[in-house]
Amino acid sequence: MTTVNRAAAFPAVYALMRVAADVADHWVQSDHQAQHKAKPGREGHLALAGHVASYTATQAAALLVGNRVLGLGLRGRSMAAALALSGATHYLIDRRWPVRKVAEATGKGSFYTLGGPLGGAYLLDQATHHLAEGFAAFLAVRD
Repeated sequence: MTTVNRAAAFPAVYALMRVAADVADHWVQSDHQAQHKAKPGREGHLALAGHVASYTATQAAALLVGNRVLGLGLRGRSMAAALALSGATHYLIDRRWPVRKVAEATGKGSFYTLGGPLGGAYLLDQATHHLAEGFAAFLAVRD
């Protein structure tokens, strides 16, 4: 079994997860999922579950291919932990209200509403996803 060089693998894993996340959010996610995932009740949760499933599958494919092609030496259970964290946090963040509540609590409420849904709200959403993927990448490279 190959030992993971964390210092070398971390930036590669983060990049793989980030690229896959952008592809999953902007190309793979259906319009229906994007329009309904933050709605209350069953409709919202079903739309979001479908999105998070395809999002996690896209990241899994990127990690598996990247691990093989780049010879990163990642272990299956570490990749699974990273994907579980990324998927779970993605689900929470995409409900939208958690990011809005944190923005309001930290004095970023005006920024959150700036420019409508593709302004401050979108930028804070993406920044929160980046943060979660950073932690997920760390999980992927742990021994």
